[in-house]
Amino acid sequence: MKNSATYKATDKIAGFDCRPGIYTLNGASAMLHAVNFTIHSANATGCSVVLFRRGEADPFAVVPIPDSYRIGDTWSIMIYGLDIYEIEYCYRFKGEYNPEKGLLFNEDTNILDPYARAVTGQSVWGARSGRRYGYHARVVNDSFDWGTFEKKEIPFSDLVIYELHVRGFTQHKSSGVANPGTFDGVIEKIPYLKKLGVNAIELMPIFEFDELYEERQHEGSLLMNYWGYNTTCFFAPNTAYASAVEYNHEGDELKRLIKTCNENGLLVFLDVVFNHTSEGNEDGTIFSFKGLDNNVYYMLTPEGKYFNFSGCGNTMNCNHPIVQQFIIECLRYWVIEYRVDGFRFDLASILGRREDGTPLENPPLLKTIAYDPILSGTKLIAEAWDAGGLYQVGSFPSWNRWAEWNGRFRDDLRCFLKGDHNMAWAAVQRILGSTDLYPPDLRGQDASVNFLTCHDGFTMYDLYSYNTKHNEENGWKNTDGDNSNTSWNCGVEGETKDPQINGLRMRMIKNAFTALLCSRGAVMFYAGDEFCNTQYGNNNAYCQDNEVSWLDWTRLKKYREIHDFVQDMIAYRKKHEVIRHSTEKSGLGFPDVSIHNTRAWNDSFRDDDHVIGIMFAGRDKRGCEDAVFIAFNAYWEECPTELPWLPEGYGWNVDFYTNAPYKRGTNFNEMIHRDGSTLRLAPRSAVAVSIVKL
Repeated sequence: MKNSATYKATDKIAGFDCRPGIYTLNGASAMLHAVNFTIHSANATGCSVVLFRRGEADPFAVVPIPDSYRIGDTWSIMIYGLDIYEIEYCYRFKGEYNPEKGLLFNEDTNILDPYARAVTGQSVWGARSGRRYGYHARVVNDSFDWGTFEKKEIPFSDLVIYELHVRGFTQHKSSGVANPGTFDGVIEKIPYLKKLGVNAIELMPIFEFDELYEERQHEGSLLMNYWGYNTTCFFAPNTAYASAVEYNHEGDELKRLIKTCNENGLLVFLDVVFNHTSEGNEDGTIFSFKGLDNNVYYMLTPEGKYFNFSGCGNTMNCNHPIVQQFIIECLRYWVIEYRVDGFRFDLASILGRREDGTPLENPPLLKTIAYDPILSGTKLIAEAWDAGGLYQVGSFPSWNRWAEWNGRFRDDLRCFLKGDHNMAWAAVQRILGSTDLYPPDLRGQDASVNFLTCHDGFTMYDLYSYNTKHNEENGWKNTDGDNSNTSWNCGVEGETKDPQINGLRMRMIKNAFTALLCSRGAVMFYAGDEFCNTQYGNNNAYCQDNEVSWLDWTRLKKYREIHDFVQDMIAYRKKHEVIRHSTEKSGLGFPDVSIHNTRAWNDSFRDDDHVIGIMFAGRDKRGCEDAVFIAFNAYWEECPTELPWLPEGYGWNVDFYTNAPYKRGTNFNEMIHRDGSTLRLAPRSAVAVSIVKL
């Protein structure tokens, strides 16, 4: 039976006709002639809805929710006569103020609804106008015409993920888009992405965040929360990413972006940050969770201090049942209303910690996400570590649903490619899907997201242009950012006009992309890597809203060789299914994969070996024989390398060779010895050859 309060006649409260609302409908929802407000707090003793006219700092009404409208810890009220296009709202809560108990109630403080679908006051990026007051929420009409298009499912092993920052992708004047730095700007670049060949984009945080959250000055330059990893509101898209300051324009524009991506064969993943919020530590502002239920939503010490496993001041109490419910509802909302295809979870190991911070063996939140029926079709990708020292690459709880950013792929391949000793076997393991980390019988085939670059750390160009980080412009005297980059400047730190060094750098970049795009598992690279975008050695550009972080599209022309190489290597990966996963067994007697050193079929490596070869073999979907052999020489001298023997009627064709400048249509077969059995692998080079019928 429904609660009898549902049928109660309206009451007059603060001049409005009101009645008890729908208790299971969190947030503010537009109903017929009314708005339903529902919020819960385990520790508050009273709750009011604070109403504002659009753009005004002072409320025109404060509507106390009667105790009779409360069921359990939930207040719900339906207020009639409100124009959702003209109002903004917050909450105020009564309760005890006792920081040592983790209670921070103040009935005069306006509290932003954590379930708000839109947040006001920050519509223009970097502008102070509209910031005279705290955050206000808006009621949103979620209607959108998605059309009848049915998106195509892309198997995990086929994914080529392109990580991008919405603002940085098109903000540079060279982008040539009409609305730079916005969701619309990304839409304008979809033809470029489609032609490049990627089939998924991973958007760095697009939930509402305040770019002036940590506003600082350094030598006259403004530093800000550019990346967006300090979330203000988890249900609301960032208003500053909209191309127009209009009612819910950011929501509609993001939906247009996702719809257009899907229509062009691109999946859309969101980078989500449930490990902490922008409310900070004891010195941070109280504007949302702190004033709602501080000791529920955050991990606190017995003295009421904040645990800081995120490195950002606080840590969300993710495995508390209420916080679990919040996160699940949030993920469902983005899948249902925005049709998001997947999520990358920032510092995901925090999501597996107990309320006291210790790791759980079977974290209930991660398990619930894995088995949730609405999320069952989404891709789940974990950054399987946190700032508290918990590192779970290869051991993240998965239930055969969770994939991981494979940090070992990045680290081991970087070491091998720059010539470190005793890395040959590790490089082979990473390229072949890291089955030592992800046994197929335990983790399935869809566990590893292989990457060499991402927003954290050097770009691909900087990886081979700098030995050390250069983060002085971040204002922390170069103490921020990772010191372990496993990079190599190829002879000179930073930019140089030396043609030999620049040529070596281009070779190293092509070697890296060959290893990445010929690896098993999903693959990912950072936006701009395909045309040698640089951050000038800054490996932690989180606060750089300028040319350091913005993609300089003029480099697309300057480094067209690298772009074309990456584009063609992506197409090569798609063409040869044997690279991506096991196929029908080869009729030529070859195994699915085979490992080689400089001698064919010899799979043993010494500590000082720097040459590896891998052959993928099988049959394509048409039943035709297919085989691809890739080889890498990370040594500083030429190394003749044997090709695997082929039966009569078949030969090898050299498709890619990184030692020579890449130009489409170039014949690289001259590097094969005339006997057809040996490759002349130049120093610091890679090759990809495929079987051909003679």
